[in-house]
Amino acid sequence: MRPEAVPNLPSVERACLIFSVLCIAVLACGLAAMGRPLICPCGTIELWHANANDAGTSQHLADWYSPSHVIHGFLFYALGWLLFGRGRHPPLGRMLLLAVAVECAWELVENSPPVIEHYRTTTASDAYAGDSVLNSVADVACMIAGFFVARFAPVWATTTAAIAMELAALYVIRDNLTLNVLMILYPADAISAWQSAR
Repeated sequence: MRPEAVPNLPSVERACLIFSVLCIAVLACGLAAMGRPLICPCGTIELWHANANDAGTSQHLADWYSPSHVIHGFLFYALGWLLFGRGRHPPLGRMLLLAVAVECAWELVENSPPVIEHYRTTTASDAYAGDSVLNSVADVACMIAGFFVARFAPVWATTTAAIAMELAALYVIRDNLTLNVLMILYPADAISAWQSAR
């Protein structure tokens, strides 16, 4: 590719990318300050933790809840596209900064003691003890991956991928993003009983 064919990144967009990285650094430091373990207390790091709702869930790089963070990326890209314009060249840096900031804020809130307790009492994650710093940063990375998939893939492809990931998680662990949100906002005994039977 000719050098002149590569557009210069506007300074605002460049600053947004830098602030996105800083948000992730603040998240990691904030979680460590809250007492979250850097890695799984078991002392190992797994690329994929296949078991659901045990001591290793949300402690390793990826698990059955990682696809929900990819879907976050799909949704945040759509939100950014709606907020910042629907042109051929949307301000990707600003859209990404918004997505990363919201995801990092959620990771901090999710790992606060009241929310951890709420998860344990109202969702299928009754063994949930919070995320490791590694897992939270990996969750943000999954969101960023979903964001860029949504940027370059057709809408039908991201929609199909989201549905497939939700159905796969529902089948394997009887939980997914949709049920997680539903059980946090409107806990249902029937759903809880069905999830507990896994």
